[in-house]
Amino acid sequence: MIPNKGDVIERAVRKNIGISELSRKLHVSRTAIYNWFENGQVNLETLCKIGQAIDYDFSKEFPEEFANAQNQKPTELAAKVGNQDIALDNVVDYWMTKYIDLLEKYNDLLVDLSFPDSKANLNHINPEFSNHFSLR
Repeated sequence: MIPNKGDVIERAVRKNIGISELSRKLHVSRTAIYNWFENGQVNLETLCKIGQAIDYDFSKEFPEEFANAQNQKPTELAAKVGNQDIALDNVVDYWMTKYIDLLEKYNDLLVDLSFPDSKANLNHINPEFSNHFSLR
């Protein structure tokens, strides 16, 4: 009898960390994990999350799924796969940098607005934004 996808995943999980530990790491119930094993219907995103949680590479057991995913652009893959290291590194760095830049601009704006008596602080604010704020 050929094992289904759930059997292969279950064997890897039990060999590496166990069901309870996996449920804690993935923040899902043990029942959900047993359902994955029984049904064998595990999408690539979930498979990658399980693999990362147990430090196991499922690409050897399911090469066709990973081959299909490699044909996608990194941003598409990151959106679908979630925790796959290679694709996410670039996407996470991009959004992290964008977020930090936005926080710095917001912080500068708050500092400038905290001292309304100093018009010098308002010189570098974008005119588009300065129209929304009035000095009292």
